[in-house]
Amino acid sequence: MVAFHSSALDGVGRNPVLPTPLLLRLLAFAEDGERPPRDALQRAELPESAVALILAHPNPGARIDFAMSARAEPAQRARLADDPCPKVRTALAYGPEVYDSRRRVAPLPDAVCARLLDDPAPSVRTALLDSPHLPPSFVASMATHHSSAARRRAVRAWEVLAPGERSVLLADSDPEVRRDAALWECRRDARVTAELLRDPESTAEALRRGLLVRADAERCVAERTHLAALAENPSLPADLVERLAVDPDQDVRLAVSLRPELDEARRMAIDVMVGDFDTGERVGWVRDGLADSEALRRAATSAHPLLRRAAAQSPHLPPDLLRLLARVEDPTLENLLGIHQPDAPEEVLMRVFARLGGTFSAWMAETHPRFPREGLAARYADHPDGNYRRLAVRDPAATPELIERLSHDPVVWTRQAAAGDPRLPLDRLREALHVPELASSAGANPALPEAEMAAVLDRAGVPL
Repeated sequence: MVAFHSSALDGVGRNPVLPTPLLLRLLAFAEDGERPPRDALQRAELPESAVALILAHPNPGARIDFAMSARAEPAQRARLADDPCPKVRTALAYGPEVYDSRRRVAPLPDAVCARLLDDPAPSVRTALLDSPHLPPSFVASMATHHSSAARRRAVRAWEVLAPGERSVLLADSDPEVRRDAALWECRRDARVTAELLRDPESTAEALRRGLLVRADAERCVAERTHLAALAENPSLPADLVERLAVDPDQDVRLAVSLRPELDEARRMAIDVMVGDFDTGERVGWVRDGLADSEALRRAATSAHPLLRRAAAQSPHLPPDLLRLLARVEDPTLENLLGIHQPDAPEEVLMRVFARLGGTFSAWMAETHPRFPREGLAARYADHPDGNYRRLAVRDPAATPELIERLSHDPVVWTRQAAAGDPRLPLDRLREALHVPELASSAGANPALPEAEMAAVLDRAGVPL
């Protein structure tokens, strides 16, 4: 297979107007060990005839790609639970790799998860327990599973477990399960905290979250034991908080400055430095309470950069707080708004793109549904930076003549953007199909005639 034919085939595989007969022809492709393009296997709303072809495809790689599709319905992917290849079942158990936090993946049904958890292949069981897509109901159901690894995973659903289930996990036969359970229970039980403090493996986390008696807290301060963790503890006495607020260790002072009970004057009086790339993920009370409107408002209206950054990641950020954060001059905060907020203002997204062109954050901003479109052709078609000229293609007012001109741009990313635009004149579109670096974009162009799509399949050797 010639390389650019393969690129054009990949493009056709993701073309939004690919006719069903050509899609089925492409999905049946299995000659010489080949498999269909991944984008064809992971299209949204595949018809049943297409799903049936994928499930029966002789190349396990095709079934793996479908198992990890973020666009497929869970019930469709679940039909691979009995696949004869352990690698396919492993891919199904873990689920889609999702890099865009704005995309949500529907979980597999609980019954299917239960089957995969008892799969004979260890890789399948491990992948399921590592999956970020497990439904909370299933996670909680693993509290009584025969596998200690499953019971450890169930501990993460501690807040929704029944009291009896918690008691069983606290007395589990496996020491790691008992420790994990105790690290949740210690938040409300000082005796459990005291026991954890005697275990070097759990000391730091117990100091961070456990209910402390004063004697243990004083001893840790005197011995300087995990002070940064201790400084986060909600039950730390106020006078010890004040001592740690002037500790010589910057990390300790920073942890104190993030405590939820501090008023703004006291918080901002603590001498700390905030890293330019610190996203505020360490702020547990904001992270764990992102749906708590009061906690979210306190964080978003704070002058502390890390509290604002933590708030920017909430899916529950109300419009007034979004507008407030959008006015803050903080590049990292702007990046987080572009990544996490579906209503991020256009000007924020444009600033992220301008500052970070070519990075993941810039890509997240550019692919944001609110990224600006109007007026880009007039502003950027002749910009000296090709990364900006590419933006001109997004403008609804861009003419076919401009799109064709940009398809010859010196910068490949601009040429590719133009090659995928349906306003590109047909003669140039046909020509782009035979240009290696443009073939994929041209193949995905929704203006590509059906006959040209079929010709791409013919040239790539896809059987009729």
